[in-house]
Amino acid sequence: MHKDELLELHEQMVIIKDHFKSRNHVDDTLFDPYDELGVEPSHVHKSKSEHKHAVFVLGNALATAMSEDEFSSAGRVGKRMEELADDAEGKI
Repeated sequence: MHKDELLELHEQMVIIKDHFKSRNHVDDTLFDPYDELGVEPSHVHKSKSEHKHAVFVLGNALATAMSEDEFSSAGRVGKRMEELADDAEGKI
């Protein structure tokens, strides 16, 4: 994936995150790990690796927000996103 495509994906995922945060039944602290990264789609000066890591961390939070438990489809996606985020963090 090219960096511009990754930035577009990152931006779309942030829109989804904002939608989830506006809902009452989603825990706002779920997105704290992503927010603490300080990597936003508009930060084009950040490396592709940093954006990739941010996308995986955000993907994990989104999947967790959608899952009923860790064994649901979304829960399994969340677990895989967590693994990918850990791998991507090691490459920053």
